[in-house]
Amino acid sequence: MTVVMEHASDQDFVRLADPYRRELFAHCYRMLGSVHDAEDLVQETYLRAWKAYDRFEGRSSLRTWLHRIATTACLTALDKRQRRPLPTGLGGPTAEPEGELADRPEVPWLEPVPDALVGADDPGTVVEARESVRLALVAALQYLQPKQRAVLILRDVLRFSAAEVADTLDTSVPAVNSLLQRAHAQLARVTPTEEKVAEPQPAQRETLARYVAAFESYDIPAITSLFTADAVFEMPPFATWVRGGEHIGRLIAAQCPAGGPGDMALVPTAANGQPAFAVYMRGGDGLHRAFGLQVLDLSPEGGEVVHTAMFFDTTLFPHFGLPAALPRRG
Repeated sequence: MTVVMEHASDQDFVRLADPYRRELFAHCYRMLGSVHDAEDLVQETYLRAWKAYDRFEGRSSLRTWLHRIATTACLTALDKRQRRPLPTGLGGPTAEPEGELADRPEVPWLEPVPDALVGADDPGTVVEARESVRLALVAALQYLQPKQRAVLILRDVLRFSAAEVADTLDTSVPAVNSLLQRAHAQLARVTPTEEKVAEPQPAQRETLARYVAAFESYDIPAITSLFTADAVFEMPPFATWVRGGEHIGRLIAAQCPAGGPGDMALVPTAANGQPAFAVYMRGGDGLHRAFGLQVLDLSPEGGEVVHTAMFFDTTLFPHFGLPAALPRRG
């Protein structure tokens, strides 16, 4: 009888807790800035929750209880981890795009996240969910102290009450309000002007089509013309980054291993609520293999690119459902 009851309890836990998995993954990603770490922490959250489920008394909702466990796990993990920056958070742009790139593989860089892993199921909250994982925002969150980060996410993104957050962090409501106030002030200092997420407009779709055509034809003047005068191009694990369309064109001409048209192939995807492309580079055998992931920000009008983050970590490709190589093109 005991075995049957335990088995039934396990089934109840899976049925009731599993719908929160995507939301918990997004929460852990915002806290940690890493797809790989977020996966590990979600697994740890569910394991802890499963082991403690028979002691769950229902004094809070299951959602709140699971987020409390996830937040505690994230804060513990952050005690042992460094902040995850982007290159723009470590220094100024280079004036010599043709110079040697500063390779920093030891830095735990911020990682992009596939929209499919953090998107909301409710159509009414899709835009809000996409805004809350934008690359610039997640990068800015890394500047906050871990508890400030947790409070801001729980209050502003997940809409928990101050009392719920206080219970989650084992602190008082005045302490939560103070942490939130300091988090807002710090975020205002490091966050660029926030652009609202919107569904792609015709001008944006045209810009993205031109972007693909320019890179796949390796047309440096066309690539240069896509970017605004103060656009940013950064590419972890290299700390080197550049500002402005001219410097971006020079950087790609000098540093990209492509030799001519057809060497690069771009496959559209979506990351952090933004348009993105998987970049494949043609090898000596003619096969296009995974090279990097580009995450783009477009101007409000959609006609130009204001920011591209190029991530050379090809271990991210499976998370986006992307193959390691493309079928041979005719």
